[in-house]
Amino acid sequence: MSPGASNFVETVDNAFLFIVIISVLLLILITFLMIFFVVKYNKKRNPKAVNIHGSIPLEITWTVIPTILVLAMFWFGWVGYKQMASAPGNAYQIDVTAQMWQWKFHYKNGTQTDTLYVPLKTPVKLNLKSLDVNHAFFVPAFRIKKDVYASRTNTVWFEAEKAGSYDIACAEYCGLRHSYMYTRLVVLPKEEFYSWLAKAGAKDSAGTALAGDSLSIAKDSVIIKK
Repeated sequence: MSPGASNFVETVDNAFLFIVIISVLLLILITFLMIFFVVKYNKKRNPKAVNIHGSIPLEITWTVIPTILVLAMFWFGWVGYKQMASAPGNAYQIDVTAQMWQWKFHYKNGTQTDTLYVPLKTPVKLNLKSLDVNHAFFVPAFRIKKDVYASRTNTVWFEAEKAGSYDIACAEYCGLRHSYMYTRLVVLPKEEFYSWLAKAGAKDSAGTALAGDSLSIAKDSVIIKK
């Protein structure tokens, strides 16, 4: 089986598939029993109603089996949740800022982008915060979604298994242009990622220095005019 886009794909998909299979089987069983009893106990075949007394084995059966199924669903969900909730200590951290209606990504070296770049097969931890209303960071291909609030910093982590470009969306209605709050997550091989990060950091530093020089020149011009 080929790997998913992230380390969470298989866990989430298995839990979803298990719940869907159980739901379909229950639908088939209940539909069959409904039709069976309608046909067998219709008024023509049973003109006189008969009282049916309770059955302890039957009561136990339809109590125990659903309980087991619900606990199995809970177990699948709990295993996936524990994995998603605990980021490795060596995860590469990126700060994510949500604002109507855009995403900003801040790296350790000062680089800031509106597209998220991450290294392949490396744990990545995102520190999420909002500058205004509630948002939700959602990467469908990675099976991750996390609410983003202004009042606190949430975190989400993943490990990309395939290089490529993936959609990032806001999954919480945040205003008139909510549906336009899309950007991309780009997974690069480790060497390419760190090469890109170094070049982007150097470019940002040069831009900051240039901006500082321009500001100094502007201040000097003001002083000379005075």
